[in-house]
Amino acid sequence: MELEGKVVVAQGGGPTAVINQSLVGVVLESRKFPQVSRVYGAINGVEGIVNENFIDLTQETTNNLEQVAKTPSSALLSTRVKPDEQYCKEIFKVLEAHGVRYFFYIGGNDSSETLRIVNKYAKQSNYEFRAIHIPKTIDNDLMYNDHTPGYGSAARFVAQTFMGINLDNRALAGVHIGVLMGRHAGFLTAASSVAQKYCDDGPHLIYLPERAFSVDKYLKDVKEVYEKHGRCVIAVSEGIQDKYGQPVITKLIKDVEKDAHGNILLSGTGTLGDLLAKEVSTKLNVKRVRADTFGYLQRSFFGCVSDVDQREAREVGEKAAHYAIWYNMDGSITIHRTGYYSVDYKLTPLEDVANKTRHMPDEFINKAGNNVTDTFKYYVIPLLGSGMRSTHRLRAPRVPKILNKENQ
Repeated sequence: MELEGKVVVAQGGGPTAVINQSLVGVVLESRKFPQVSRVYGAINGVEGIVNENFIDLTQETTNNLEQVAKTPSSALLSTRVKPDEQYCKEIFKVLEAHGVRYFFYIGGNDSSETLRIVNKYAKQSNYEFRAIHIPKTIDNDLMYNDHTPGYGSAARFVAQTFMGINLDNRALAGVHIGVLMGRHAGFLTAASSVAQKYCDDGPHLIYLPERAFSVDKYLKDVKEVYEKHGRCVIAVSEGIQDKYGQPVITKLIKDVEKDAHGNILLSGTGTLGDLLAKEVSTKLNVKRVRADTFGYLQRSFFGCVSDVDQREAREVGEKAAHYAIWYNMDGSITIHRTGYYSVDYKLTPLEDVANKTRHMPDEFINKAGNNVTDTFKYYVIPLLGSGMRSTHRLRAPRVPKILNKENQ
């Protein structure tokens, strides 16, 4: 049965470098179908729907859409609203009033849960309606996905940044700590490992939420690396936890800030990096210690977007339109690796993805819990895209000393 009516597409949660590829994929594919009367974009995600704040993307030129596709961040703007049952009921009422038959929401775990609830109200009202979740998150933590659009570009940024940090740290030795996004999953932090080309390259230590973090063991690890190399580069996920599952930041500071959802503010404050640096400088007596918090820089950086990430972000948008409009189905688009390197796309039930978190597999993390394995590098490198540069060192022999022969 063909459903005649309008399409609404929205973007939710944190922006990425390629989220607009998915938006444009949905819009251009949807406009090909005669049963689609209009394609609307909701400004500010579900907030825009409830407030009936739509723009008519049917009237947007293809050329401009293609330019928007290449532009990072959310062209439709975004929202951090996490809808409850009543909010979702209001969303459905607006969509029904506007004759919307197809709803595409580009986002993460919470976005798929929103679609699940809205779809439930449509079924209860016997309103023919199709809801498709389009994956997006730099955290790479959506279930059933080999990886998610947005992750490859963010991982490329992290890898290249740590190449630079490592070079800087090698030139002027000390301890450098980089704190990266990742509340529950360490995929983004793990991408820093791509910077490890030479045997003494950093990051020398990588700490992820999937392994219990101990300050004492951390200091022991840093001491060993520093004594061996005379320097130490560290990558840390903002969400590292102790053995009881408590965020480490709560162990190092008494008064922690929280966001509107009650979540503890992690890397956005810079506090975790500063506290970890203080532990090293005071307890290991290292004079040159620096901590940087990457914060939002990872999400929409314009200068190093993965071409693989761009292509796949476009295709998940296109496939969403196909499943909903051609095949009359609901669900979440998921990416599955089929070779080295190729992918395929499937439609997964919304309830299998909604409100669930995917974690780093055990085979991606070393036994000591302070670095990653080559298996992870094999997994992540294709996602970074083409044109990745690597670092190089001088190989010329040293000149024999004349005045200080005993120190040769």
